[in-house]
Amino acid sequence: MSVRHFLTLKDLSKSELKQVIARATELRKMQHAGDIYQPFVGRTLAMIFEKSSTRTRISFETGMGQFGGQALFLSPQSTQLGRGEPIEDSARVVSSMVDIVMIRTFEHEKVEKFAEYSSVPIINALTDDFHPCQLLADMQTFHEHRGSIEGKTVTWVGDGNNMCASFIHAADQFGFELRVAAPYGFEPNPHLVEKYKHCVSVMESVEDASKDSHLIVTDVWASMGQESEQNTRAKRFNPYQVTPALLDKAAPDVLFMHCLPAHRGEEISIDLLDDPRSVVWDEAENRLHAQKALMEFLLQDKIKL
Repeated sequence: MSVRHFLTLKDLSKSELKQVIARATELRKMQHAGDIYQPFVGRTLAMIFEKSSTRTRISFETGMGQFGGQALFLSPQSTQLGRGEPIEDSARVVSSMVDIVMIRTFEHEKVEKFAEYSSVPIINALTDDFHPCQLLADMQTFHEHRGSIEGKTVTWVGDGNNMCASFIHAADQFGFELRVAAPYGFEPNPHLVEKYKHCVSVMESVEDASKDSHLIVTDVWASMGQESEQNTRAKRFNPYQVTPALLDKAAPDVLFMHCLPAHRGEEISIDLLDDPRSVVWDEAENRLHAQKALMEFLLQDKIKL
């Protein structure tokens, strides 16, 4: 079986994505019931972090442990990657010793090159361009609360960043309409918007974009690496704060999501995470279950039952 990677949502077919989402829900139920399922005994996940994260590390490391395997945390300071070793050399060496690799970094080209030279599956746990693992959790969460997202309307509010780019891919893969409400100068990648114009539209008015929407999603105004732009972005994004009043303009059964960490009082109002329409805590937990389902899918030829 050829090596499969997960660098964007486009690396899996529409049916495969639905399969992973359904399996993630099964794994969530099993974990909540206390069932022990360890298909990865003797398997190792390498976790390469050039960008730090709370949810990503905990979810991958815990998931691998629950599956009976082990996870190795690798930072630039503790590996040759931080000392100038070419990515292709590191990829060859690391993949010869482990069964699967998760990478969270800046340039998307790094995960692409690592995958090119790796003999085991590579998972993109976030780059500056895409964040597909978060979308698996988001799609799982919507399905668990509202059923199929196909044919629904989703509104992205704020920066046209890596999360927004993955939502564009998701709109095509899962069959929903995506409206992006972004201030001028912070719109998503125009090439992506053009390629997926059959399911994506960009608006300046957050109120228009939110009208009758079934899911509203946002992210921080300044992502990691953009801290120097915080003050400028705060002024530009202030009209794009998501509040309960904005949710009132959406469909009666609207849900709200945020990949976290959230800055209360900035991209969201102080009280939004406590709104009954917010499902951010289920969304956060589902990183664990969705990524377990993804790893199981990518390593299906090595599963021990």
